[in-house]
Amino acid sequence: MDTDDLFALLYVLKQNRSEFDVKAITINANQWTDAGHAVNHLYDLLHMMGRDDIPVGVGGDGGISDSGDIGPDVGGYLPLIDQGMSSTAGGCRYRQAIPPGRSGRLDVDTNSGLRRAFLPQGPRRYRPLRQPTAQQVMADAVSAGPTTVFLFGAHTNLALLLMAHPRLKRNIERVYISGGAVRTADPAGNLFTAFATNPFAEFNIFGDPFAAYQVIHSGIPITMIPLDATNTIPVTEEFISEFRQRQLTYEAQYCFLSLDQVLMRLRGRSNGHGSTTSYYMWDSFAAGVALSSMRNGEIDGGNDFAELEYMNITVVTSNKPYGERDGSNPFFDGRASPRFGLKEGGVHSGHVQTGIRDSFCLIPGSNRGRCEDGYTREVSGPEGVRVRVATRAKPNTNKNSSLDREFFKSFLEVLNRPEQTGLFSIKTQFPYYREVLYKPVFGNGSKGKPVIFDMDMSPGDYVSLIYLLKAPREAIDLKGVFVNGNGWANIASIDIVYDILHMMGRDDIPVGLGNTTALGTPTLGCNNSYAIPHGSGGFIDSDTLYGLARSLPRSPRRYAPESTDHPESRQPLAFEVWQSVRKQLDPGEQITVLTNGPLTNLANISLSDRDASSVIERVYVVGVLIKDGGDENGDVFTVPSTKHAEFNMFLDPLAAKTVLESDLKITLIPLTVQRKATFEDVLAALEDIPHTRESKFVNELLSLLQDLQRRRKLYHHLVTIIHISSFFSL
Repeated sequence: MDTDDLFALLYVLKQNRSEFDVKAITINANQWTDAGHAVNHLYDLLHMMGRDDIPVGVGGDGGISDSGDIGPDVGGYLPLIDQGMSSTAGGCRYRQAIPPGRSGRLDVDTNSGLRRAFLPQGPRRYRPLRQPTAQQVMADAVSAGPTTVFLFGAHTNLALLLMAHPRLKRNIERVYISGGAVRTADPAGNLFTAFATNPFAEFNIFGDPFAAYQVIHSGIPITMIPLDATNTIPVTEEFISEFRQRQLTYEAQYCFLSLDQVLMRLRGRSNGHGSTTSYYMWDSFAAGVALSSMRNGEIDGGNDFAELEYMNITVVTSNKPYGERDGSNPFFDGRASPRFGLKEGGVHSGHVQTGIRDSFCLIPGSNRGRCEDGYTREVSGPEGVRVRVATRAKPNTNKNSSLDREFFKSFLEVLNRPEQTGLFSIKTQFPYYREVLYKPVFGNGSKGKPVIFDMDMSPGDYVSLIYLLKAPREAIDLKGVFVNGNGWANIASIDIVYDILHMMGRDDIPVGLGNTTALGTPTLGCNNSYAIPHGSGGFIDSDTLYGLARSLPRSPRRYAPESTDHPESRQPLAFEVWQSVRKQLDPGEQITVLTNGPLTNLANISLSDRDASSVIERVYVVGVLIKDGGDENGDVFTVPSTKHAEFNMFLDPLAAKTVLESDLKITLIPLTVQRKATFEDVLAALEDIPHTRESKFVNELLSLLQDLQRRRKLYHHLVTIIHISSFFSL
């Protein structure tokens, strides 16, 4: 669901349905987007296009046994090599090559803020335990009859389907793959964050090399549109100029605005020089090549947009020497027999890249690594598979056109067709909707303690936020909110915080964007957040507020990336909000900080502002496990070896150490206290108070959490982390 995926999908949806009919869409959940944000984005996009009939599959909570037996509904949150049986929690071996914050998943999840600003809101949304899984949707579509598959991301979902249901191969006529790099100029790949360890791979294949190997070696006919071809169709200034003049449909407008945001960031990096933009028509071009081949005939027909030829291809999944077990390869290491029946000493038995800083892959004195995981290598002999490969984009047949590629002409023509056009945007769906900021007028009355709330956007945090907003201003004056990006929700969930504040009429409160990784760790990685499940009871639920985020009013405020044209609209950082709040303090006034998550933001502030402790009256920390001689255990349920850890401390131990060893005055609210408040107690308390919109929302959220906790083991870890007395003022 990256920007180029949107272009490709809209280009395909605009085709004549009697010729090409999209039957299902599944979301790859282990690369450039996060499942909860992606599925709701896709639902809204399909609603705009009048295609609420298309089933969408994402995730699933099944697992793969040690012997390689694939359970039902494996979610594809992890690459096949790291998928276990018991949980969707896991590391980011390959995904760490993708930045989790700005210019990475944050911008993709929000589409640079455009998703909520432009798209209508459809009737479909993610719902816990009711969302169709990727495997269900894909199996249903392929089982219905002859099917063509477009793969525009990592290959995990399709590989799982083929391995679990090999009989379905006969229904797949051909697979079109956007990705790979075969004969491209040195370096071959596009892993811009990982050239020092792997200069050969392309992102879509690198996302799950073993899955790509399974697909390409499945025996199904394959057409690949690799970097070899997409590198020959860069977005030019002439194309942008033409596109700017041709936005006759909602889908064309959305694509242009999305492209403009991407190019704005790229221009900022390159200072605006050059006639091309360093952005390419990756997936949309692949879609055009695929549709042209299907229309003209794959075997004997030509292609309108690309030159193609046959090559013998394989996918590198491990590095030589083969057969040496060095702890990097879970398919072989620590096993009496290899997983999936793989061959000892075979091509899958070598060193598997463990991350973008893998020392095995580094070459001393060179900025080019030696690992080839995910490389689509051209080979001879039995290891190669005959694949039809696009090698170059065709020039425009109209020599007088400013558009230098034939596909550019088709792309703009198709998007602007009146047929199969989008129905509305958010503004035309709700013509009386206005983006109004609500800011209270408090007058000259007395103000309470200045408070900053630091949250990681788990469901209990939103209940805490509403409670703080309901407290009398004479007692609590909420000055700012920090959001933490290395806790229980991905950082793009900051938009839910804006919606809560909007519902409460507090659009005046600034929200600061925190770090996406733990203190003292690389910005690319997942560190201790590997312990949080990606599926049910984890990120997909937190990022959608268990399906309830869509019931909140849509705030005019939303995440916005850095912009050279509108720097004032940029999303502020947590430290910037801290500085702003500090400047507003009256002489002698001090701030109270409440933390409901990892202590990363507070630790960064204390290290960056050495005088911070002088203006912090007290810090209240929700977290820690204090052993008092009893048998109380921690709550990091996905890491059995960490028996005594509590999640907020576990997710950033160095930040916790920094804060707890500082001279700040700290009050701890440990697990033993949190566990005294049960769902039953809190829900009973809510029944005895006057009902408001916010109390109804909290009641709905907690009732849902209680129901999920009772029904499914996946949700047994849910606890209310707010003391019961917090609810009496709602």
